[in-house]
Amino acid sequence: MMNSFDSKDGFFPDEVVIQILARLPIKSLIRTKCVSKSWYNLISDKYFTNRYNEVSIRNPMVLVEINDPTLNSKPSLILVDNSKGVSEFSLDFLNDRVKIRSSCNGLLCCSSIPDKGVYYVCNPMTKEYRLLPKTRERPFSRFYPDGEATLVGLACDIYTQRYNVVLAGYHRSFGHRPGRTFTCMVFDSDSNKWRKFVTLQNDNFTHMNRNQAVFVNGALHWLTASCSSVMVLDLGTEIWGKIELPSEVTCEARNIRIYLLECEGRLSVVEISDVWMSIWVMVGGDYRVGEWCMVDRVSLRCIRGMVPGVFPISQTNECVFLATHKQVLVYQRRSRVWMEMYSAKHSSVLPLWFSAHAFRSTVFSCK
Repeated sequence: MMNSFDSKDGFFPDEVVIQILARLPIKSLIRTKCVSKSWYNLISDKYFTNRYNEVSIRNPMVLVEINDPTLNSKPSLILVDNSKGVSEFSLDFLNDRVKIRSSCNGLLCCSSIPDKGVYYVCNPMTKEYRLLPKTRERPFSRFYPDGEATLVGLACDIYTQRYNVVLAGYHRSFGHRPGRTFTCMVFDSDSNKWRKFVTLQNDNFTHMNRNQAVFVNGALHWLTASCSSVMVLDLGTEIWGKIELPSEVTCEARNIRIYLLECEGRLSVVEISDVWMSIWVMVGGDYRVGEWCMVDRVSLRCIRGMVPGVFPISQTNECVFLATHKQVLVYQRRSRVWMEMYSAKHSSVLPLWFSAHAFRSTVFSCK
């Protein structure tokens, strides 16, 4: 840590400056580096990076790709912030047409649309990116069902500044049904290499469920298609496991939908019915053998007309972000107030929930 600034010249001690700068948007923070050499060194310091990211991850946002099928152009990106409103940005710095496959702690994993098997990890706030090396395995077109890995997950540890990309799916020979052989490829940012392991799995994953990869406690989580359990990949041991859902949760009842989210470092399950949204979080020291606790039960009567097409995207103890066909809503849990944060202007856009991702604005480096 550097020496404190001279208060006689109108400056404050480093810790005070850090607390102020840690609350700036990243674009403003980057400009602040030009103020002086001492500020540049302070902002570049690992201690400040950790402090900035700790503040940022407590402020959830929703990142939405706006796709208009009537226009032959790249999708625009909308960032919805509970405190700062709506802003636009793009991924043009990748110089490729891409699809966002996963989001975690400020980084995005994107796949190239024209080039199958090409993946990027980028920080859209700092415009840093890394083109991942291609795997030495057979093309992912051999995965089932759509020519890409069934599961795509991104796991980013903000303290170690290390991340993993996971591609997994049921392997099949061309012209044959997929078997139980579940192939998993894991990219490690430190080694810049892929590693592979194969297991046998009986559970399938729906298109919607595989977009909700949740990174908690060093593991990635996906909801199974049957909504009976959560598939867990421990990235430390590379062992697959299962977590049972709350006993009250069931997909057997009509008009019940289940979603998997993260809530301030804990695994969370959200159940939506015609008139209620129920939220559970996993509590206990070892969350794999912990207990589910219902923390909120929200009436949906005031948005009744939107309920069939409403999807929870991101949450904290303070609020829940949800996306509908054309809107992004936020529910303030303490005041019990609903607010519309964004509404699509064009009637032809694809449903917003189809391309909405939880997001945090961090200075996580992907280099």
